[in-house]
Amino acid sequence: MVTHTPADGLDRTANSAPGGVAERQRPGLPQRAAGLAERVWRPFALLLGIFALWWLVTAAEWIEPYLVPSPADTIGAITANPDYFWEHTWTTGYETLLGFVIAAAIGVFAAVVMVYSSTIEKTLYPLLLFAQVIPKIAIAPLFVVWLGFGLGPKIVVAVLMAFFPVVISMVTGLKSIDPEMLQLSATMGAKPAQTFWKIRFPASLPHLFSGLKVAATMAVTGAVVGEFVGADAGLGFVILQANGNLDTPVLFAGLLVMSLLGVLLFVVVEWAEHLLLPWQASRRTDTVTTTM
Repeated sequence: MVTHTPADGLDRTANSAPGGVAERQRPGLPQRAAGLAERVWRPFALLLGIFALWWLVTAAEWIEPYLVPSPADTIGAITANPDYFWEHTWTTGYETLLGFVIAAAIGVFAAVVMVYSSTIEKTLYPLLLFAQVIPKIAIAPLFVVWLGFGLGPKIVVAVLMAFFPVVISMVTGLKSIDPEMLQLSATMGAKPAQTFWKIRFPASLPHLFSGLKVAATMAVTGAVVGEFVGADAGLGFVILQANGNLDTPVLFAGLLVMSLLGVLLFVVVEWAEHLLLPWQASRRTDTVTTTM
């Protein structure tokens, strides 16, 4: 056997995987920090631009303060009553998290059942579409009548808002498997449960996480919508109370905290995707970087 030495004289056998396939080295901390900065600086710059425009409009008094408060007044409303906002944010966060977890569990289960049973899919899918187009604010009062003024109605609305993205993305992921792969597993004698856990479920995870990130933001909206109908705590209650008192700084502060809560849950789901599916996150990052 003749061994070919590269022109630079370096031996690269240590960086090659068996079979001659080049192994991709895991990026170090400096590379990951640089990649994070590359992804973050554009939206951060846009956010700063929006705040600058907001400050300019209010400082020039182009809009009356009782219509649009300044950023300083909005943030001041939070810093002046931190315990007040923390208590209501905790309530909404609890409702959101519980609704999101329930929606994820039910959505995954429903998707698996629909994929493995065409009869159930043809029966259930139109009903899901019908339920999705109904405005949740219109049916939220019914949940208050049925479940009272406790956490129940808020969690139910959050589940309804977050359920649809999960089930649709999971169905898409489970159906995106190459049929030849399924035929190969059947030929090798794999049982349906083994095919599901070894092939279908792992391949569906990228689609599932895409749906979970959408569901995370929808769950926050659902919890706040449920609080609009009847509640004595939560960010929805804060927004309604501030609107009734024409206290726009507190109203904008409630909207700001609500947005931050949704972003935080989105980031947690994305972090879980990076942890469980590092190859998928790396591939998406490379694609975005290449196209820019």
